[in-house]
Amino acid sequence: MEIITALAGELGIKKHQAEAAVKLIDEGNTIPFIARYRKEATGALNDEVLRDLYDRLNYLRGLEEKKNQVLASIEEQGKLTEELRAQILAAETMVVVDDLYRPFRPKRRTRATVAKEKGLEPLADIIFLQMTDRPVEEEAKRFINPEKEVQTAEDAIAGAKDILAEFISDEADYRIYIRGQTMKKGRILSLAKDKEAESVYEMYYEFEEALSRLAGHRVLALNRGEAEKVLTVRIEAPEEDILRYLQRKVIQKENPYTTPILAEVIADSYKRLIAPAIEREIRNALTEKAQEGAIKVFGSNLEQLLMQPPIMGQTVLGWDPAFRTGCKLAVVDATGKVLDTVVIYPTAPQNKVEESKRTVKKLIEKYGITLISVGNGTASRESEIVIVELLKEISQKVQYVIVNEAGASVYSASKLATEEFPNFDVGQRSAASIARRLQDPLAELVKIDPKSIGVGQYQHDMNQKKLGEALSGVVEGCVNKVGVDLNTASASLLEYISGISKAVAKNIVAYREENGRFVSRPQLLKVAKLGPKAYEQCAGFLRITGGKNPLDATSVHPESYQAAKKLIEKLGYTAAELKEGSLKGISKQVSDYKSLSEELGIGEMTLADIVKELEKPARDPREDMPKPILRSDVLELKDLTPGMVLKGTVRNVIDFGAFVDIGVHQDGLVHISQMSDRYIKHPLEAVHVGDIVEVKVLEVDVKKKRIALSMKL
Repeated sequence: MEIITALAGELGIKKHQAEAAVKLIDEGNTIPFIARYRKEATGALNDEVLRDLYDRLNYLRGLEEKKNQVLASIEEQGKLTEELRAQILAAETMVVVDDLYRPFRPKRRTRATVAKEKGLEPLADIIFLQMTDRPVEEEAKRFINPEKEVQTAEDAIAGAKDILAEFISDEADYRIYIRGQTMKKGRILSLAKDKEAESVYEMYYEFEEALSRLAGHRVLALNRGEAEKVLTVRIEAPEEDILRYLQRKVIQKENPYTTPILAEVIADSYKRLIAPAIEREIRNALTEKAQEGAIKVFGSNLEQLLMQPPIMGQTVLGWDPAFRTGCKLAVVDATGKVLDTVVIYPTAPQNKVEESKRTVKKLIEKYGITLISVGNGTASRESEIVIVELLKEISQKVQYVIVNEAGASVYSASKLATEEFPNFDVGQRSAASIARRLQDPLAELVKIDPKSIGVGQYQHDMNQKKLGEALSGVVEGCVNKVGVDLNTASASLLEYISGISKAVAKNIVAYREENGRFVSRPQLLKVAKLGPKAYEQCAGFLRITGGKNPLDATSVHPESYQAAKKLIEKLGYTAAELKEGSLKGISKQVSDYKSLSEELGIGEMTLADIVKELEKPARDPREDMPKPILRSDVLELKDLTPGMVLKGTVRNVIDFGAFVDIGVHQDGLVHISQMSDRYIKHPLEAVHVGDIVEVKVLEVDVKKKRIALSMKL
């Protein structure tokens, strides 16, 4: 119950909402299913809150498990007091549990353990308790023992100091205070190993900032600069404050014999044992927090990319640009079927521009191509110039779009692409993917590992497991928001549907190939390894158009079919009218949701969702997203002048701004300070990937290929 209270407090939700969500998760329900079909139970928690709750639930359960292990270990040693038990049970983080466990953790052989083996612990106690009224050297003579390599009083004192230094270092309260003070008053400093060397880290060659104000993207940049051996990074702690604090805690009375020794021990304990460990912990904590922030930005960027509206009903020419090996082209019809592939050489070193244009003109005429989808990689700019020249020479109305080709090469070399296009080489597969990702970005991008889509910064520096889980969650959320056609969806798309594993996705495709089209949702129960629980989780997200039951083409869950049928009849409609999409405006006929939901035996929120769905069956949420900019002309970097206002597409959002494609091959940067007249903490408050924005050119550096833009018009 304490975990439920903690979750409710941290996420700002009611206790009963947290309790219901945890119960549903424990019962094996997926996040998309809970968010869409269990709104009554959770009070309509959205999938973002539910994913945060799921992550925190796992952390807090892991924390409870660790506390139990630590308590058992200390109890086994016979050293567990009630006060210590209470401290461990009250700890809110793994770090604090580690601090409390430190004195009891089995230790590797240290200077202190060696000193204890020499019988010097009683001398350490005398110094620590400040019990002596004579010089410590006199007390130490009693502990001289040549057999144990304690030759002199100085040897004995040195060993006692090591024992005390470790004791102070192990004290949990001291570490908690020192960590807090270092975070509050400490600074991070970085210096270049070679100040004359040119690198992307030049702004960090002499860098200093308060730890409390250090932005996540700076943490990741410093880490990378350090890993690449360009920078030396260290934390500068408020050492004097910390030493004064330790002296107040350790030196309880004035004793001329023990005070100087204890002061020396405190300095040694802090500098040799505590400070390096605290620095490591703080650097790790800062990195973890920065990574969490970056992963959230990646997730947001990926969601926008996946939710870009599909361009339906057009025959598209996919163009994978390259120099030496030529540009690979693939003609893809409106259903995504590849009709033709060819390689042309309009770029260096061959420069067969006229021959290439003739080939493309023939393809446009033969297949009725209306759109060219050009990858934004190597030779994209050169290909674009050729395309624009060609479009001016033909009478047909053809436009082109520059698409983000990240991950296309990963897909084209994958096992999946080999199975899909066994007779194509990697270039042909890549061109087909570039065309299809314009026709239906979601259906195409799910074939690629989300980490390879490249929508963030410092992506390879992240904890890859956490990044993978987070991005897979985003893909799952997008696929389930949109829903999929059960009779056309690929296994790659199906495996992201709530409750469907990779094996079951393949089994659905195999069943379809063997038995033909699905005609009803309950038919899914005949698919191998798809049991009642999986059916409950997936059914509402899988659509069947032209099936036996018109409700199968909607996102109404089969568990609510009875209520939906009663509602349709009550409002005076028929199933045939639902099939024809003739229920527009039914929301205006429902005035009292409360009494109607009671009559139908369902919750108010479920009723509202059913009404919304019946009014616009299988509505695609991507319709609301900004459409891509279709171009027919080209700009070059040298064409840009400060003050020019252009339309552009947001390609990437990072912590300090956003990169916008304005059609000159080189994306321009809108710094966070140039995004809005109001103060914003993060660029995501102003823009998302895929947004179409108007920008003003501030500055152009042709040599460095840098464009500074502003959204403040």
